[in-house]
Amino acid sequence: MLPSLTPAEEKLLLRFADPEAAAVGDDLSAKALSALLDNAEFHGVLPIMLRKLGERGDAHLPSDTGLRDKLDDLRQTATIATGQSMLLQYHGDRIMKGMAAEGIPARIVKGPVFARKLYRNVSDRPFTDIDILVEPANLARANRVISACGFELGSNEAESYRLQEFKWLEKENSSLLVEVHGDLVHDTGMRRRLSLGFRELGIIDGDAMDTPAALLTIAIVHAAGGHKFHRLQLCVDVLQGVRALQSPMSKTRLLDAARMTGIELELAIVLNVTGQLFDEPHALALAGRIKPDLSIRLAKKLITTNTLLRVNSREKIGSRLRRDAFRWIQRLAKARPYAA
Repeated sequence: MLPSLTPAEEKLLLRFADPEAAAVGDDLSAKALSALLDNAEFHGVLPIMLRKLGERGDAHLPSDTGLRDKLDDLRQTATIATGQSMLLQYHGDRIMKGMAAEGIPARIVKGPVFARKLYRNVSDRPFTDIDILVEPANLARANRVISACGFELGSNEAESYRLQEFKWLEKENSSLLVEVHGDLVHDTGMRRRLSLGFRELGIIDGDAMDTPAALLTIAIVHAAGGHKFHRLQLCVDVLQGVRALQSPMSKTRLLDAARMTGIELELAIVLNVTGQLFDEPHALALAGRIKPDLSIRLAKKLITTNTLLRVNSREKIGSRLRRDAFRWIQRLAKARPYAA
């Protein structure tokens, strides 16, 4: 369980987590800063916080030996994580060359693409795996390419086909994980309503690649479809995706993508809570453009700022129940009509 934060400290955590917010200048006690570091690490936003502390300078830190030792350890761990991301990127590029040689259309999604396209400081967004998306019909061929690159299957094959998600581990270094997907929505109960695959992303992108609308669509599905709001990093990706969505045309393309893929519920909820967490009016405005039905109204009561901030606090059981209830709303919600 994480150290508890006061409401004021939760606001500081959000300032530290926001890549574009100014470095926090408040004088913090060693205990408060240590608690913030623990929460930032859990929520996947520690690299951003460490960068901001470094920009401010260690001279502003409390004179506490334990805290400074802790910071040294965290900085060393962050450096190792950056190296791990670089190694994963190398293997991802190698696998993509293999896909191209076999004539398999594929694209890397999430981690390295988010880091490169959405974050001013790439090191703010390390990643722990490589996600490759292909057409479902090409899963078997893609798996053979990954196997030939020195990886072995780390998930049950039959279950992987059902989920359209295969997990591959590098034979010489099992910390290197590559996942190949036929659909970024793995929950079979949800997939009757929403789907995001290679074909859909191609339609959203049009003639370009990794457009803001496509990246934000992926971030929304990742937060609410792949995971259940279990850490702030998911919403930070969404926040950065909203900021990249500059033109009216790109916003229209996002809303069209939501209707096509069936993620209007997820878009409304993820953008609403992200806007509330980071006081981002553009996210709230986009969320408001989805006409609320019963499922959206119920989900907004479940997925609140506290639901995310207190995932691993004394209120974690309440947070878990709310997030589980939201998953059932996702499974039971009716698909909205979409005219192609």
